[in-house]
Amino acid sequence: MTLSVRPFRPGDEGPLTAILNEIIAAGGTTAYETPFTPERLRAYHLDGPGVLCCHVVLEGEEPVGFQVLNANPALPEGWGDIASFTRREPPVRGAGTLLFEATRARARALGLAMLNATIRADNVPGLAYYAKMGFEDYERLPAVPLADGTPVDRIRRKRAP
Repeated sequence: MTLSVRPFRPGDEGPLTAILNEIIAAGGTTAYETPFTPERLRAYHLDGPGVLCCHVVLEGEEPVGFQVLNANPALPEGWGDIASFTRREPPVRGAGTLLFEATRARARALGLAMLNATIRADNVPGLAYYAKMGFEDYERLPAVPLADGTPVDRIRRKRAP
């Protein structure tokens, strides 16, 4: 099936919440541990006040993933914080590349100097994806505890848009 990318639209939040909650339930690839409601997902990643852009990847007309670029006051001025989520089963081959092309274009239009991705050190697919997109390590946050106290390092990667 053909993939396409467009900005988030109201009505996408239901399918996107289901995708992210499935990722959370599976564990191991996101720092999120608490499932989202559609309203909370909108506020955090889809069209809330800190969202610089959010692109949705579609398989036909069905949303199968999204990528968000958020403002983050903990990052230097001119940086955006990126996060990506796509359907687990079946995987959506090529979705990440299409999403990143759209996000990069928007980041350049916004005049951003740098993109930041913070990835769990045990998230092998996430580390591979951001490496493929050209992100490079610049900081390691050691032993960030999960809700159950398990320490998991976070790797921060950056790249210019």
